Amino acid sequence: MDGVHDMGGMDGFGPIPIEEDEPVFHAPWEGRVWAMNMALAALGKWNIDAGRNIMEQMDPVRYLSSSYYQRWLYRTEDILVERGMVGREEIETPPEQRKLEKLADPLSHEEIVTRQRAGKSARLDEDIPAQFKAGDQVRARNIHSRGHIRLPRYARGKAGVIDRDYGVFIFPDTHAVFAGTKPQHLYSVRFAARELWGEEASARDKVYLDMWDDYLEAC
Repeated sequence: MDGVHDMGGMDGFGPIPIEEDEPVFHAPWEGRVWAMNMALAALGKWNIDAGRNIMEQMDPVRYLSSSYYQRWLYRTEDILVERGMVGREEIETPPEQRKLEKLADPLSHEEIVTRQRAGKSARLDEDIPAQFKAGDQVRARNIHSRGHIRLPRYARGKAGVIDRDYGVFIFPDTHAVFAGTKPQHLYSVRFAARELWGEEASARDKVYLDMWDDYLEAC
């Protein structure tokens, strides 16, 4: 998506605070939000691409002013409503006023871990020909998608070289909207820093980006 959510290559957001001995969670509610996401994934109610897609629908001001786990919370609420697990009115009702109906027993920690470990990999065992091979000169397509896309804005239209072919993987753009896996090859593509950032960048630096067939064209 072309919006503030694609922050790669952007600056001007100030320094990144680094906490010494930073805790895993800064407050108990963050751990609960993390646990809810893990449970939803174990139940097969969402996938990581769909989660990213929903987060990218957030209002830009709300996105930039929210903490990491606040974004997770907003995403979880939207997933729960979209997948028919709760209603928006229920979420907005104060807890003490809700009329709760137990639909199923809660998942145990052990069951969530077991389901996650049994989850499918993004790698697919399908015989699909690769469009490129290591050493090929390629250019990232200039795509401006209104939906989820893993092609960073700063690399669009830039020339690079295929470094390696990882094999066949799920295509995130379609997976994010539950429109199928659209299997295709995934590559590591090497870009010169000066190709991306201009002549002021170091001539020695390189950036490696993972890109699918649909993101690339031959130079």
